[in-house]
Amino acid sequence: MSTTEPKGIAGHGAFFQPTNLSPEDARRATAWVEKVVDKRTVDLGERMDDVRDHMWELEREGEIIVHRITDAHRPRMVKTLFGWDKKIPTAQLWHHKSCGQCGNIPGYPTSLLWTMNELGMKPGTDYLDETDQTSCTAWNYHGSGIGNVESLAAVFLRNFHQAYVSAKKLGLDAGHFYPLVHCGTSYGNYKEIRKYLVESPELRERVKKILGKLGRLVDGKLVIPEEIVHYSEWVHVMRNDIVSKLQKIDVSHLRVTVHMACHYSKMVHEDAIYDPEVMGGNRAATGTGMAQALGAQVIDYSTWYDCCGFGFRHIISEREFTRSFTIDRKIKVAREEANADLMLGIDTGCITTMDKNQWIGRAHEKNYSLPIMADIQFAALACGADPFKIVQLQWHASPCEEVVEKMGISWAEAKRKFEAYLAEVKAGKIEYLYDPKLADSMSRAAA
Repeated sequence: MSTTEPKGIAGHGAFFQPTNLSPEDARRATAWVEKVVDKRTVDLGERMDDVRDHMWELEREGEIIVHRITDAHRPRMVKTLFGWDKKIPTAQLWHHKSCGQCGNIPGYPTSLLWTMNELGMKPGTDYLDETDQTSCTAWNYHGSGIGNVESLAAVFLRNFHQAYVSAKKLGLDAGHFYPLVHCGTSYGNYKEIRKYLVESPELRERVKKILGKLGRLVDGKLVIPEEIVHYSEWVHVMRNDIVSKLQKIDVSHLRVTVHMACHYSKMVHEDAIYDPEVMGGNRAATGTGMAQALGAQVIDYSTWYDCCGFGFRHIISEREFTRSFTIDRKIKVAREEANADLMLGIDTGCITTMDKNQWIGRAHEKNYSLPIMADIQFAALACGADPFKIVQLQWHASPCEEVVEKMGISWAEAKRKFEAYLAEVKAGKIEYLYDPKLADSMSRAAA
């Protein structure tokens, strides 16, 4: 590259150049950020095509197999942004785990598994948490630009094929378990990829060759799910069951703010749940609905619509932008406007960003701190889950001690019990949320 060629801003490429706007022009250019954005102010335009209608056509033509949500999955119906019906399965679930959760926020998936167990759901029947799955690879695609749509589609189809056939190893019919996607990044990526696959016969043909080599076709056809379902959607439709059957702690004195993940409500936005019982049906309902059902005070704040600062590309190439954005546009505002006790999220990247970057504010005398956790972590705490062993708040960088104490849970006592538990684990006495023999049997059957 020529040394005289413009390099752009902080490694973002030559197409990123300073605008040199005046302060007034810059204010006008970003004034939309200050607007109240809700369902009533969004221009929905004409009715969009429902991708599911095209899936049925492709199935009738023998192109694909649709992995359906049946009565056996005990689905509950919700309404999405355009008023469309969406089925959310509540049983016979295949956990599509999150690399970011398991690596950065392990109390996120354990809180979900713990809640299912407490509701009486049985591993191997009501849900399956097997090891035969991969990362969705979307972070690589969005963050680095190395991946491509064809590779994303192949991974999507490979994982969802595994969900479809996984029950056979237990002597059950194909389709018994339905995929429940833990990560908002995966969720948004898979929704986009499903649309590309349905709309592009060329993409289907290319990935069919890949899936064929992997042995991941059923009767020579691609398997595509009827719905892409996020874990927070399961939490939303189960929120009243969780509260009525499990809640032990009164949280009505807590002031809670909610961050809505872009990958849930902005990517393929027509698929997000809008519930008239939550914020008047004006905003995506997941996360907020669970907090309301628990009885917490859900407090609004002006920058609720803003990204958390993660944004994929700039978390890698311009990390200080991410850190300043999450502090100035989210944490500071929630503290000063809402006087929040904590902030809830529903996505791996959002919670990681807001949780892990608050410390950097001290370098700039911005000492704003706010506990950050997932909706299901907060729900599990309110239902009596151990803050260390299950919710695993010791992995969080944001200060969670005060809000735990406000819930009537002794942080010091919980820590003492956890240290005693660790000594038992070291001695070989191990507890499991999920029967490891079941995972072993699945692995042996696969081999």
